[in-house]
Amino acid sequence: MLHKRMFQFLIIYFIGVGFLFIIKYFLNLSDYVIPGPREIQRTGRYVFISFFWDVMNTLSVAVIGHIISIFLAIFVGILGRLTNWTGSFVKLAAYNIQAYPVVAVTPIIFILIGDGIASRLLISVMICYFPLLLSFIGILSESVTDIEHFYEITGRMNWKLQVKIRIFENIKKLTTVIAGSATLAMVGTIVSEFIAAGSGIGYSIRIALYQSDLSKILIALFLIGIFTSFYLSCLEAIGYFVQKHFSD
Repeated sequence: MLHKRMFQFLIIYFIGVGFLFIIKYFLNLSDYVIPGPREIQRTGRYVFISFFWDVMNTLSVAVIGHIISIFLAIFVGILGRLTNWTGSFVKLAAYNIQAYPVVAVTPIIFILIGDGIASRLLISVMICYFPLLLSFIGILSESVTDIEHFYEITGRMNWKLQVKIRIFENIKKLTTVIAGSATLAMVGTIVSEFIAAGSGIGYSIRIALYQSDLSKILIALFLIGIFTSFYLSCLEAIGYFVQKHFSD
């Protein structure tokens, strides 16, 4: 599973880089605009170690933000499944909060809590949790009539059992959504670092952009893709194990 993910990423990455080279040589652009293969290789040897640890820094924040997003989406999804006033209010509040662009809210976050890990974590959660929330609300609001009816007529039904039944019946869909949302956690962390943070690969990309150093940006994108593919593979493996465990 891991090698498949890595292979797919490498194909996409090198197609993109190859497209840049075609533009470079077709328009006869200088290495200052689009670096050549030798310049990218030289830059890679120079910045690889520092960028490696920058991506590790970013990934650690993204993983924590992703986990928080999952639990937050489960909690809000459980409340949102209710058909009473509480459920409607929770869903409405979640939708309204998400209506504000993260880029517009980010300056307020950095002003209030600074440019440390807390702000990066919060922005990562804000970007990541909403797709998860929609999935959990949709799944937990949809009754599994045949199974739930049995427990209702026997008087054994409660909200915990109801949630377990609905999660069990949609476990494949949930594991797919959780694995897919990991990329949003990574994106959210990088965006927060790019805007105002002082560490992480997003911060390094911002510095490279100010220096007009496309080769550094390409190396950073390569490492981001490798680490993100690795994380997605781990999540897919966990999801496969959970699905197999539930089906047994």
